[in-house]
Parts: sequence; structure tokens; C-alpha cells
Amino acid sequence: MDGKGCYYDNIFIERLWRTVKYELLYTREFNNLKEIKQNLSTWFEWYHQERFHQSLDSLTPHEIYYNDPRIDRVA
Repeated sequence: MDGKGCYYDNIFIERLWRTVKYELLYTREFNNLKEIKQNLSTWFEWYHQERFHQSLDSLTPHEIYYNDPRIDRVA
């Protein structure tokens, strides 16, 4: 942690928000805040459950998380 405002501290989050901007926010027009929130919710669901990620060997975060044998599941 180098300090306030250093992108190395949270580079993965910075990259995520860059993706949100270029794949969603900059490609559409929104009429109000409610519409933006609805679109963000839908987009994040798609991003985690359907969008393939090169860094995850073309799997989705959902597939990685729910197929990880290290995760203890409570019945």
C-alpha cells in the first residue's frame, strides 16, 4: 500500500471500473439515476455469470467461485 491515490493499491478494481465505463456507461444514454442503477445491476450480473474472462482461462468468475473445491459449503 503506497498511499492515497496510488492505482497499484487497487489495480484490479481500477481495471473493473474501466471495463464498466467502456462496455456500459460510455455506450448508452441514460435518462435518470434509477436507469443507471438498473443497468449496472444487470451488467454486473452478466459480467460475473456469463462473460468469459481471459485471465480465468475463458471461464466466468461465477464458474471459478462455485466450482472451487477449497470453498466449504454449508448445507
